[in-house]
Amino acid sequence: MSFTGKVAIVTGAASGIGAATVKALAREGAKVSLVDKDEENLKIVATQCQQHGNKPLIIRADITKDEEINTIVKETIDRFGQLDILINNAGVGQYNSILDENLMQNFDRILNTNLRSMVYLTHLAAPYLIKTKGNVVNTSSNAALRVFEGLLAYSISKAGVDHFTRCVALDLAAHGVRVNAVNPGPTKTNIIQNLGQPNDDKGWEYWRDNVALKKVAEPEEVAELILFLASDKARSITGSTYVCDNGGLLV
Repeated sequence: MSFTGKVAIVTGAASGIGAATVKALAREGAKVSLVDKDEENLKIVATQCQQHGNKPLIIRADITKDEEINTIVKETIDRFGQLDILINNAGVGQYNSILDENLMQNFDRILNTNLRSMVYLTHLAAPYLIKTKGNVVNTSSNAALRVFEGLLAYSISKAGVDHFTRCVALDLAAHGVRVNAVNPGPTKTNIIQNLGQPNDDKGWEYWRDNVALKKVAEPEEVAELILFLASDKARSITGSTYVCDNGGLLV
């Protein structure tokens, strides 16, 4: 897959699936805007991308703040002059249930990060994607399709991502813009650390044991699927959600 001449925005680019995606895009010739609030790690990822010949644009932004989201598309267009691909990847997770005393505080934080920011950034990017007949890939989760105990807000946010994907795919189809989502299962990122579990073999043991293939995915595996959906090879695919969870929905 070649992305030479293409310009992409990737949110949550400082680590995990986002970092793997921007490095894969850079390797395939794309010009990439790296978006995250972790500026230190963004610089590390950007240096790794530069090894492939294209200097990426670093955009330090908190996507839960409208004024900072507003800068992402503008800075990308100012630097590269176009936008072909939007990868809405940034997200957070936290254990909670309907009985939690501080439920709404956590609910608002997770929904604002995982869903609202995606809606707003896609809204801002859409006019430029229409010009290039580009596409959007959203990072969802298999939690959108299955109930996991203690992941109330996260699961709701990801179910929203899936339906948002379908709605916007229909909105933009007449303009030649495709919109799809990937639904990973357990993937070796810092998400379990954010959930309060150790980011080591013991921490991943539960997730590994509860999927059919008895393995945890590497971020690069999900990035490969994202690149496929963003490429011309997927030119007839829109409004779809692609599960890559090692058979987690089967058990």
